[in-house]
Amino acid sequence: MIIKDWALEDRPREKMALKGKAALSDVELIAIILGSGSRDESAVELAKRIYARCDNNLQELGKLTIHDLMEFKGVGEAKAITLAAALELGRRRSNTLQPSRPKVTSSRDVYELMFPKLADAATEEFWVIHMNRSNHVTELSKLSIGGVSQTVVDTRVIFKEAVARLSSGLILCHNHPSGNLKPSEADITLTKRVQKIGELFNISILDHVIVTDSGYFSFSDEGVL
Repeated sequence: MIIKDWALEDRPREKMALKGKAALSDVELIAIILGSGSRDESAVELAKRIYARCDNNLQELGKLTIHDLMEFKGVGEAKAITLAAALELGRRRSNTLQPSRPKVTSSRDVYELMFPKLADAATEEFWVIHMNRSNHVTELSKLSIGGVSQTVVDTRVIFKEAVARLSSGLILCHNHPSGNLKPSEADITLTKRVQKIGELFNISILDHVIVTDSGYFSFSDEGVL
């Protein structure tokens, strides 16, 4: 039976799309990299055969050369190079240190994090800082760029990104090129609207910080949030 005849949830590519990459076995991931099998066996069967020859051990698989891989029936040069490249990427990733994720514990931390990005901006920019449960920054996302005095923010985009990143908390941040530290009515309205929507997703809006060249305004510190 060829892979196209399998149940949809059992096909490696479809299974990954439906259930995520963690749901796939090593063999299924190898089969996706190979792309296809041969006239006599599916990509999964070919992947099983290769993996079994390596004692079902990724470290041993990674030691195979392109020439070694091409000795398997059904593996030509293109497949061998593709698989070797994927294994090399995995090796490089394992040797790469995880970049440090800054921890935010105060509005001053937010200001120091965002000031280098906003100090020279001639127009308003709106950013969202994504946080995990330990208050470590997981992502900085520039949401919009506006004019000298305002920028348009779509709350749907904020929460689409937050849900996709599994963020536990968000800090909103934008600059005032004029240097005015006082939040506008639009700033306050937006902040409260985002906070209300966040409650529906169980995502905390931890602060909204306005950055200027001379200082900052924290909605949390000032009791606005």
